[in-house]
Amino acid sequence: MIAAIRKARRLEGDVMLPGDKSISHRALILGAIASGESRFRGLSSGADVRSTAHCVRALGVEVSDSAVGGVGMHGLRAPTGALDCGNSGTTMRLLAGLLAAQPFVTELRGDDSLTARPMDRVVTPLREMGAAASWPPLVVGGRMPLHGIDYVMPVASAQVKSALLLAGLFADGRTTVVEPVATRNHTELMLEAMGASVGADGRHVKVSPAERLSPLDIEIPGDLSAASFWLVAAGLVSKSRLRIRNAGINPTRMKFIELLRGIGIGVTVEGARKAGGEPVGDLAVGTAPNLRPLTINGAIAAQTIDELPVFAVAATQLPGTSRITGAGELRVKESNRIAAMAEGLAAMGADIAALDDGWVITGPRHLEGARVRSHRDHRVAMALAVAGLLADGTTEIDDAECVDISYPGFFDQLESLC
Repeated sequence: MIAAIRKARRLEGDVMLPGDKSISHRALILGAIASGESRFRGLSSGADVRSTAHCVRALGVEVSDSAVGGVGMHGLRAPTGALDCGNSGTTMRLLAGLLAAQPFVTELRGDDSLTARPMDRVVTPLREMGAAASWPPLVVGGRMPLHGIDYVMPVASAQVKSALLLAGLFADGRTTVVEPVATRNHTELMLEAMGASVGADGRHVKVSPAERLSPLDIEIPGDLSAASFWLVAAGLVSKSRLRIRNAGINPTRMKFIELLRGIGIGVTVEGARKAGGEPVGDLAVGTAPNLRPLTINGAIAAQTIDELPVFAVAATQLPGTSRITGAGELRVKESNRIAAMAEGLAAMGADIAALDDGWVITGPRHLEGARVRSHRDHRVAMALAVAGLLADGTTEIDDAECVDISYPGFFDQLESLC
């Protein structure tokens, strides 16, 4: 599919986000080992979450669009073949943690993009816990019992942290994960809601073995990473005003909002409330009257890793030189996002230089529509769509159907706001 995007005169209206992808994955996986049926409202319908649902079914768990029939801590069944994780790194890494603690052996596979992503970062600590784990291909399980460890993570990753917490539920003794920078804490909040002994002290996250997890009954908030594209677009397209309903505003995900405010894009949170233990609110945003250059590095890059492609788009319109560094992890996402965004924005006339760990971008630059490649990466496709809203002429995005990985209906939503 080729998506054709034209310059927007203004953006106006209400945005309904897909269910948070991170929370949806965790709800399905933790619901599978709960004692009884968990019920969800607003589960993401994206391809990545569908991959998790498919894998959970293959483990003998009943899954529908709104419920999971939990089989308890020791009720999973060995799959009849390798589990297909599709394009989803979250599916593969979180299930690796859970299945490493099972009495049967499981192989986890993915598409070419996922197969190329680093899985040693989850295999290494699982081996330290006494698990049988190898890669490539990723094969885990069949050696018990596991034992708790104190693990200092070399790279910030909510996925790896969550994998170790899941394994820790089955281990003898306490498991402690020390993060280089605090990452999203959806796993910890969900485990706490299910009755597990889990806690955080700064960058130290601890979990104790569990005999039982209570079922969930939760409303899943809208995905804040999906909201990032609309927040940047509305801040940069003249005469715009958007309201984004029911967005998750978990503090571990809000650094992106702080950075937007820092460059002059005013985002307000209205009607803050709790839903299923997660903070939720409505976001209001309009065109920024004055803009300032952007600097992102180190810990901030780790906290906003999913939003950095659309920040690169924003930087093309900011005065002066913006630097986004400390983001080498972008090279091992669904695509090499550093190279993909540099290629696409340069084709549209941006002054952008790719670094090993980010970009240097000078603006503001007048963008022109061009034929650009998504590299079959959903976040690259959506970021380039935002650039297309700012560019003269028509921007054509190759392989744009990849947005279905996280945001089915993205282009329909875009059309409704223009």
